[in-house]
Amino acid sequence: MAAAGLTAERAAELLKRSGPNVLPGEKTVPQWRKLWAELTHFFALMLWVAAALAFVADMPQLGVAIIVVVIVNGVFAHIQQERAQHAAARLRGLLPADVRVRRDGQVRTVHASDLVVDDAVLLTAGDRVPADVILLTAAACAVDESMLTGDSVPVPKTGGDPAWGGTFLVNGDAEATVTATGASTRLAGIAALTSAAVAPPTPLSLELRRIVRLVVLVALGIAGLFFLVSLLAGIAWRDSFLFAIGVAVALVPEGLLPTVTLSLAMGAQRMAARNALVRNLEAVETLGSTTFICTDKTGTLTQNRMNAVEVRTPAGTILVAGEGYEPAGAVQGDGQEAAAEAALAARAASQGRAVLRNGEWQASGDPMEAAIDALAQRLAGGTVSGTPPARRLAFDPVRRRESAIVGTDLFCKGAPEAVLPLCAGTTARTAGEVEEMASAGLRVIAVARRNLAGVAGDRMTMPPEELERSMQLLGLIGLHGPAWLTSSAQPAGPGSSWP
Repeated sequence: MAAAGLTAERAAELLKRSGPNVLPGEKTVPQWRKLWAELTHFFALMLWVAAALAFVADMPQLGVAIIVVVIVNGVFAHIQQERAQHAAARLRGLLPADVRVRRDGQVRTVHASDLVVDDAVLLTAGDRVPADVILLTAAACAVDESMLTGDSVPVPKTGGDPAWGGTFLVNGDAEATVTATGASTRLAGIAALTSAAVAPPTPLSLELRRIVRLVVLVALGIAGLFFLVSLLAGIAWRDSFLFAIGVAVALVPEGLLPTVTLSLAMGAQRMAARNALVRNLEAVETLGSTTFICTDKTGTLTQNRMNAVEVRTPAGTILVAGEGYEPAGAVQGDGQEAAAEAALAARAASQGRAVLRNGEWQASGDPMEAAIDALAQRLAGGTVSGTPPARRLAFDPVRRRESAIVGTDLFCKGAPEAVLPLCAGTTARTAGEVEEMASAGLRVIAVARRNLAGVAGDRMTMPPEELERSMQLLGLIGLHGPAWLTSSAQPAGPGSSWP
């Protein structure tokens, strides 16, 4: 049941009372305090003491040189880290800029910061959820909650289910009522926990402290020894003391601090060239000290992107090569027309699309469905436009498939073990094809079709189990995710098709 929404006056009153729907900002540290920290850490303090001793020992040139080294190094490190902080600030846009709401009985577009509790929000596939909400109506909805839970599999949602700010709809359309905004959202709670955590000392800082202690002990020990030797040699105690101070200052490695900072800065620049943002210079060395990376992924760390690389149909097997979600790609193998038919059927049963944004093809919605859209365009040889389905049978974890009724045809895609038993004429040979593709590291999707022209009853209200049967298997689509780490997933070579 759709929500009536608020009036503009009531929304303005609630906004004034609760504040804007924005995540709480981090506590800002004044710039002078950040710079002061760079000038007063453990290593820098040793150099300040060395500079003071140099002046006492009547070596003003050395004292000035040490002071210049400490100041220049501190300013350089401060600038480097501020650049990284500004870059990180641009990545914090987890909440959308605009959102559609129902106010005064009309659908309006407002800024997400103007949302208030009890606002009626309208969402569609690809939209990011702007605040914590309760779904009132949900048609074939699935929500990507990976930024909160770490689980990359979209979660099916129905009316009455909650959805959290910062997540986004990968399938379906929904209308929801806002239950929490700004600092009261679950995303804000997670942000508060992360900001409250105290970072432990890095391996580099611990090692530098150990080296500084060692240098101080060695310098003081040798200086004391030279002081005693000078006194035994008959030199006045004042001259012996100044001589000992000079020896101690000479043993301090003034060039070590800028050398370490420059090395870390070069590492940060190299990481930036590989699209990795380093907010703290010492984190570069910490990453280099990592021995194990623990992950719950099955052997790879992927780029959250899918590519459809192989299609097997009764007419043959084709291999598809393309960059990302671009509609252009190289195709080789037999049965391209049958493969295109299977890809178009899978596209009809999908909502995710490959869209061109700022000159780059990106996924709108589920990355797997965007890859299927790109596959259909590559096989069809151009832009594909389809008739909107009259009805969608949403994916759920029990059925493990999703269907759409377009005209008199039902198109279905899903896990092979959920689709193949519902298709006529499938054999053990077909199951062998699925096993062969899966053994090559591919994610396999089965695609089927059923003509509903002769089906008795109202196909708009019939349960999925009555519609998704006696289907014709059109083909198997193999997808894989490009990995950041090494992956064994490789497209299988052209093989024999099933009868």
